[in-house]
This record gives sequence, structure tokens and C-alpha cells, in this order.
Amino acid sequence: MFDVGFWELCLVGVISLLVIGPERLPRAARIAGFWIGKTRAVVASVKAEIKEELREEEIRQSLREQSGIDEVQHLIDESAAAGQEIKDSLKQLPPAEDGEPADRHGR
Repeated sequence: MFDVGFWELCLVGVISLLVIGPERLPRAARIAGFWIGKTRAVVASVKAEIKEELREEEIRQSLREQSGIDEVQHLIDESAAAGQEIKDSLKQLPPAEDGEPADRHGR
């Protein structure tokens, strides 16, 4: 995130030692560490919530797409039922004069 090297950290340490003093520097370092840890925890929590929201949105999107698949499946089932009704009605046709059942073309 920040491009801070070793020498930059040493410079910050020396300046803080001069400004804060050797007596209060350990306490200030603990407080700074505490707040940095809190900040990292909050950032991690926000990242986790955003990932969860994105995952939920992906699930919602797939459910919307799947509902379209359900409609197509319903149409396929209806057409299969209509085809079965046609087959059943062809079986109920009277047989042809020669004793054979009539075919689709009435021959």
C-alpha cells in the first residue's frame, strides 16, 4: 500500500524519539500499534462484507438466469405433452379398409 523502506522507518523512529522522548516512546508505539491493528480489522471486515455482497449478487443473478431456464423447461414439457396427445389421437383413428391402421397421410 505505502512504499516505505527500511531507511524511511528509521527516520520516522529517530524523529519520534526526538519529539516524544525516550520515556513516552514505548507507550506511544503501543498505542499506535493498537490503532493500526484496529484499522486493519475494520478494513478486513469491510472487505469481507463487500465480498459477501458480491457473492450474494452473483447468486441472485444466477437464480434470475435459472428462472429463464425454468420457463424454457416448462415450454419443452408442454410441447412433449402436446406431442403425446397427438400420438394418442392417431392411435384412436379408425383402421383403414384393408385392416391396417391408417398412417399419418391417410393411406
